[in-house]
Amino acid sequence: MIPLRPRVQYRLLYPGESRVARAGYRRYDEGMKMYAVIASGGKQYRVSQGENVRVEKLEGSVGSKIVFDNVLMLGDGKDSKVGQPNVAGASVEAEITNQGKAKKVIVFKFKRREKYRRKMGHRQPYTELKVTSIKS
Repeated sequence: MIPLRPRVQYRLLYPGESRVARAGYRRYDEGMKMYAVIASGGKQYRVSQGENVRVEKLEGSVGSKIVFDNVLMLGDGKDSKVGQPNVAGASVEAEITNQGKAKKVIVFKFKRREKYRRKMGHRQPYTELKVTSIKS
């Protein structure tokens, strides 16, 4: 009898993206690295120094610096600071590495028995950042 393996779905990785990072796992040696939770574009992101992160489109050209003052949480392996709503005096500095568009999403509208079909595509713009420093 052949043992059953769990079904795994594969998809294309973005340039510079590892399969481990895409799956949402963090390596065990990243536990002691300082991290911050920032808010951008209505979403929250957990970032560490040297990490690449994709956020909703921000103004700026490739190579320009961005400072996030709205840091919601700071932490390392031992202790953490949680802001109410922001951590006082904390900031995250990042550099824009790419401005681009995500993969196309097909929007298809259909009403039965009405001869109504509409097909549109949408590509969400994004900004890719490389976190250069976290200041507490």
